Amino acid sequence: MERTSKENYYLDIAQTVTERATCLRRVYGAIIVNNDEIISTGYNGAPRGRKNCVDLGYCTREAMQVPRGERYELCRSVHAEANAIISAARRDMAGGTIYLVGRDARTGALLSDATSCSMCRRQIINAGLEKVVIRRTPTEYEVIPVREWVYEDDSMANVPV
Repeated sequence: MERTSKENYYLDIAQTVTERATCLRRVYGAIIVNNDEIISTGYNGAPRGRKNCVDLGYCTREAMQVPRGERYELCRSVHAEANAIISAARRDMAGGTIYLVGRDARTGALLSDATSCSMCRRQIINAGLEKVVIRRTPTEYEVIPVREWVYEDDSMANVPV
């Protein structure tokens, strides 16, 4: 029997977390791991006590035909990465890794293009996480050093020097 890699082990857990997500478009699951210990989990869904899109039966962004990656302020959900970060203490996350899996809500198919939005990237940076591991296929994944997101800061692109 071939043993699964640590990355795929944690990605499998993050994929199971997607089963709690409540978005009608794309479901995400995230787990934060540090020193080989799961610190927290998160999935995308409405804030506690508010109705989820699955409960309402519609997605506001979809009804307005908002393209993917735009107008997140219209979305009812808190993203999976944000929920995982909210559920953990920074001292426990610092230096850790966040594992992220996305699936199409309708078909259940893995999203080969799953990634963190710009707001979640900022939260991941501030949480002190070192790596993001994103599932691309059932066995393939991408490892992103968070420092790359720091160095890709586009806010300095148009600032005169």
